[in-house]
Amino acid sequence: MADVHFLVGKDAQLIPAHRFILCVGSAVFDAMFNGAMAATEARIELPDVEPSAFLALLKFLYSDEVAIGPDTVMTTLYTAKKYAVPALEQACVEFLKKNLNSDNAFMLLTQARLFDEPQLAAICLETIDKSTTEALAAEGFTDIDLETLTAVLQRDTLGIREVKLFKAVCRWAEAECVRKGLELTPANQREVLGDVLRLIRFPLMTVEEFAVEAAQSGLLGDREVVSLFLNFTVEPKPSVSFSDVPRCCLTGKEQVVSRFVHIEHRWGYSGTSDRIRFAVNRRIFVVGFGLYGSIHNPSEYSVNMQILQTESGEVCGSNDGAFKADGSASTFRVMFKEPIEIQPNTNYTASATMKGPDSYYGSRGLRKVTHESVTSGKVTFQFNYAAGNNNGTSVEDGQIPEIIFYT
Repeated sequence: MADVHFLVGKDAQLIPAHRFILCVGSAVFDAMFNGAMAATEARIELPDVEPSAFLALLKFLYSDEVAIGPDTVMTTLYTAKKYAVPALEQACVEFLKKNLNSDNAFMLLTQARLFDEPQLAAICLETIDKSTTEALAAEGFTDIDLETLTAVLQRDTLGIREVKLFKAVCRWAEAECVRKGLELTPANQREVLGDVLRLIRFPLMTVEEFAVEAAQSGLLGDREVVSLFLNFTVEPKPSVSFSDVPRCCLTGKEQVVSRFVHIEHRWGYSGTSDRIRFAVNRRIFVVGFGLYGSIHNPSEYSVNMQILQTESGEVCGSNDGAFKADGSASTFRVMFKEPIEIQPNTNYTASATMKGPDSYYGSRGLRKVTHESVTSGKVTFQFNYAAGNNNGTSVEDGQIPEIIFYT
């Protein structure tokens, strides 16, 4: 007893329906059949709608049942928006939120922007912030459009080192050249990136990272390379056309893990580095160290601080800092310029090369420390002796009593 038929999709699949049911459930169908320009034909063509999505829409209008899956949810979302069925639209968004992960975040972000779903787009971006490395490694990243890439690179909350972000952008540029039929040359990669390259924050790289990766990529002009090298090496730093605002996707409150039970004195400095090796059971972002200061009067210290990947020796992050100690046994914070991503079950070396008078030091150190937070759960640190250029710090005693981090 259908009183209207639809020719749906490119193959014009014939699908019957009842005008009354459609008008009750959709303002768009109501206007289509009862408005001033009401359709009177018995068959209505819908070439831009997928048959499976249209059937899912009809099922919802007839029975209030949601019939969607991974392969049909985006086309059903489009159809629900097109015919103003907000309850089905929300069901699609909820389905996507439950199934969103780092592997499909970029693909869904592109779709969310295409279908004008700001809520879903925001959730995709939050997922990318929290799992930036994994999301950039997924296949869907190189398939995104330039506008989506721009929206991601503009974010201050990405949880990844800038050199890794640059490498990912180079992969996207290569894929874009292939899509456009262009030869894979640095000039063409720069051409397809356009102004997006300005969103890479080259000053956040170490000078070694910049020299090995960015400076030799061919994507930067000679003047850009020279100005950035000067920015790394000259004081005061000359201005460059690339942002130096740190990125981080830190959640919850700042946390501090302490590894010593007692405080002693005295600890001297001869130009070598105090080092301690550590590993954690989950990903964190280290933002600084707590260090001991003078055992006498208020004094100033300069410190070069680093975190290195122990096996490879790669410098994950460094900073030349300073602090004023007030003569107490308190620790004094020295922070990195940007958060340093620490991967689980990987050995890292925390290093501090200090210049200043004799200081307090920690004793009765703990080899294993579990830090628990109500909002972030547990993080377990394992500390071990760091061989090499070491001023004497060990698991049992020495400097670097605190590691400051976010989860």
